[in-house]
Amino acid sequence: MRGPTLSTPGTAADSPGVTAGSAGAATGSEEVDLRHHGDAEVRGADLTDLAVNVRTGTPPAWLKARIAASLDGLAAYPDGRPARAAVAARHGLPAERVLLTAGAAEAFVLLARAVRARRPVVVHPQFTEPEAALRDAGHEVGRVLLAERDGFRLDPAAVPDEADLVVVGNPTNPTSVLHPADAVAALARPGRTLVVDEAFMDAVPGERESLAGRVGELPGLVVLRSLTKTWGLAGLRIGYVLAGADTLTELARAQPLWPVSSPALAAAEACCAPAALAEAEAAAEQIAADRAHLLARLGALPSVTVAGPAAGPFVLVRLPGAAAVRTGLRARGFAVRRGDTFPGLGPDWLRLAVRDRVTTDRFTAALAEVLGAAPR
Repeated sequence: MRGPTLSTPGTAADSPGVTAGSAGAATGSEEVDLRHHGDAEVRGADLTDLAVNVRTGTPPAWLKARIAASLDGLAAYPDGRPARAAVAARHGLPAERVLLTAGAAEAFVLLARAVRARRPVVVHPQFTEPEAALRDAGHEVGRVLLAERDGFRLDPAAVPDEADLVVVGNPTNPTSVLHPADAVAALARPGRTLVVDEAFMDAVPGERESLAGRVGELPGLVVLRSLTKTWGLAGLRIGYVLAGADTLTELARAQPLWPVSSPALAAAEACCAPAALAEAEAAAEQIAADRAHLLARLGALPSVTVAGPAAGPFVLVRLPGAAAVRTGLRARGFAVRRGDTFPGLGPDWLRLAVRDRVTTDRFTAALAEVLGAAPR
């Protein structure tokens, strides 16, 4: 199997349409909008949303009630200790290995500012905010581009030994690939900070392949989690970092005072309760079933190729003329996420959020109409 390729954005190998090893077309930072996210596809429009990966029908009523109850305490400064203890207990870790953040996105900014990295590397295609935060902090960022021909699977040997900060998603946005925990763990070594973005891990039944429980065991391991996707809290901003005490001390120094609001802290505590974890697991099982239905419908469209196997609450598809297809879908009331803003992908890619079967059937019928293709 040919491995992924390492590139430095802005070089000839990163020009649009230029093949970089087995990774396919790679695009340099000056041509890619690293700050484009799925919410831009639906903002100000009345569309059925397959662009944003937040679970529909959320937050649930019981969670809204917990958040609303916290409003009575807004006169007091936030106290993160109960939520921190709840997160720690949820992962079987001591509280000193937990840092609460205003969403996982804040954690990327803290890491970029606090970690003294000389050669940071981001494994792509993946969520672009880690690279954007590193660049904003003045870092020169290398890219390891995973290849479609290899199923966008991680090869630890592709990451250069001299990389002292490595960022990888698991399951990865936008490819929906779930890397084996052992493959990700193989990247850990003394003198390196290994950042694993597990923002979508709670959408994987059993959270298999998670490294959250190995924080403190693997050298330099940092695991990021988000509560916004499964629980519908994107507007509240709540996530957390799991890492060694020394790393968390440096990250906390880069945070402002009281960075997480009292309502967000109440949500974090509530979402770590046993009943909430059971509800999240049931939701993950439902997502897996709904994803299988979506894949079956997409498989009936001859011009659509699905990356995979998919394990997240979204799938990545390649199809000719994806930009025109996206426009045609908008005209029919559907928003999907463009793929060309992810390094390592190109203009023929779209990301589709997993929705319920009725929505999927409506969407794939519209997609077939746009493609002018009858199901096989």
